[in-house]
Amino acid sequence: MIMKWWTVTVLLALVLAGEASAQTREQVIRIPTVGGVSMLATVMRPPGEQRRPLVVINHGSPAIASQRPEMALPRYEPLSSWFVERGYVVVLPLRRGYGDTGGEWVESYGDCHGPDYYTAGLRGAEDIQAALDLMRRQRYVLPDRSLIVGQSAGGWATLALSSRNPPGVSGMIDFAGGRGGHQRLPEGGMGNCTPSVLVTAAGKYGATARVPTLWIYTANDSFFEPSLARRMFEAYNAAGGKGVYRPLGAFGKDGHSLAGSDSGVVIWSGPVGEFLAGLK
Repeated sequence: MIMKWWTVTVLLALVLAGEASAQTREQVIRIPTVGGVSMLATVMRPPGEQRRPLVVINHGSPAIASQRPEMALPRYEPLSSWFVERGYVVVLPLRRGYGDTGGEWVESYGDCHGPDYYTAGLRGAEDIQAALDLMRRQRYVLPDRSLIVGQSAGGWATLALSSRNPPGVSGMIDFAGGRGGHQRLPEGGMGNCTPSVLVTAAGKYGATARVPTLWIYTANDSFFEPSLARRMFEAYNAAGGKGVYRPLGAFGKDGHSLAGSDSGVVIWSGPVGEFLAGLK
């Protein structure tokens, strides 16, 4: 049950749920946003009191609108644990319009006839920026060397944020980023809404983005199939973006779930580790 009197200050304490969690301090906080709504967010910290680099991990969006208000606080347990074990502070915000954060859902792209993926991504990026700004001021967080990581709609918002080149961020990682997947198309079938508009929006982000980005997509992603993922990446880099594209093979029944799966770590940890090693 969410306790509505939480404030921006850290309020919840140690969670003891398994051997790894016993070494991780876990807290729930509130983060003010540009829209006046305070986002709920989970903070996970490794042992010790020294200042650590930050990772902001950003969730996707359900294809079915009625599921947005029911979303729980995101955890991405395998991804979060991987970073905590390597000495990072992890924050996982629940953006505006999702779950108990509530408020207006600002990430709508409209309908399939004329989707505005570009603006939708920037609205999500506003919430990521709010989390980044608050966390960089914490006594246990280094003000630089931050990472932004996102999956699906969170990956798309991460790419949108890259166009703003936020201070203190050394790199960004996009797991299966995009918008408009699994939607009812005007002709009646299911698919991706106007993928050419998605490609154009990716190019617009890349035109001003200078922070290094890693793009990870699988061969059996049911939301954003390989040829679309590559087209988005190529548009981003052709416009001036600094992306690295790492296409992976098929994963499970649907590769879109890679970032949140325990068995996915062995697959993405190599490309992610290489990317991090190359950051300044």
